[in-house]
Amino acid sequence: MKHFNDLLSSASNDQATSDYMTMSFIRQFEQRLLDMFSQGLMAGTTHTCIGQEANAVAIMGALDREIDTVWSNHRCHGHFLAYCGDAYRLFAEILGRETGVCAGRGGSQHLAWRNFFSSGIQGGLVPLAVGTAHADKEIGAITTVFLGDGTMGQGYVYEGMNLAALWNCPVLFVVEDNGIAQTTRRTAGVAGEIGQRGAPFGIRSRTINSTDIEELREAAIEAADYVRTEGKPFWLHIETVRLHAHSKGDDTRPEEELRELRKRDCLDIARNRVSGETDALDEIVRAYLDQCFETAMADPEACA
Repeated sequence: MKHFNDLLSSASNDQATSDYMTMSFIRQFEQRLLDMFSQGLMAGTTHTCIGQEANAVAIMGALDREIDTVWSNHRCHGHFLAYCGDAYRLFAEILGRETGVCAGRGGSQHLAWRNFFSSGIQGGLVPLAVGTAHADKEIGAITTVFLGDGTMGQGYVYEGMNLAALWNCPVLFVVEDNGIAQTTRRTAGVAGEIGQRGAPFGIRSRTINSTDIEELREAAIEAADYVRTEGKPFWLHIETVRLHAHSKGDDTRPEEELRELRKRDCLDIARNRVSGETDALDEIVRAYLDQCFETAMADPEACA
């Protein structure tokens, strides 16, 4: 089966088109997952990153994926697809097939492939990320760990930040702050300013309030280059939007609020930068995902 990165190379000849196709790839994958859940094709829950696709594309584009380590969280599909583009094996994993990323045993939230790992244990990834960053210092690699605003109440986040600063670990903390943890508003669950969390530890920080892939890419490159060059941690706080419910259920936010959030849709911003029509690009992605899904569905189920 043709890999998405090969498909991307043949269908896009500029950065704007590549950005849009990759973000459409992630968006359509996530929408397909929601359909799969409704049809009873998958076990357990799933968390989509609809609305946050630009974060994944920007961050992964700033890394050296040959040597850098990535720790993702429960909302990991976009990160994984931007990291390696393997929709077939991710479909297979979520469908519980032997051909999946983890032979069908990890499911939607728990992936391990090359230097990419994810877990549904919120905040618990931080000590692990600091550990890999410390271990990989000698080879010039950095570690990236994805957090959310809802993770800011977890104690081991700050224990990990303390050690990262104390030991000069090359770790990039990426906080995808969509303002709501499951159904709890950030203002009801998190005290203080998230963007200032690194300051007490002497960790260089930046807050960016944007869903624009170009602005996010600039911030991601600045952060990753600092971590790699200085060998020190960086706290990148992204104020973003989540355009779907926390999980597979209904969104509890008022429709008026969601309408306002949709005005910041990263996919629309990226679409407006493409010089030609995007419908054909979407169809290329759709046909490719159809092939990945159908192949995964035909694969043998994982054994207990």
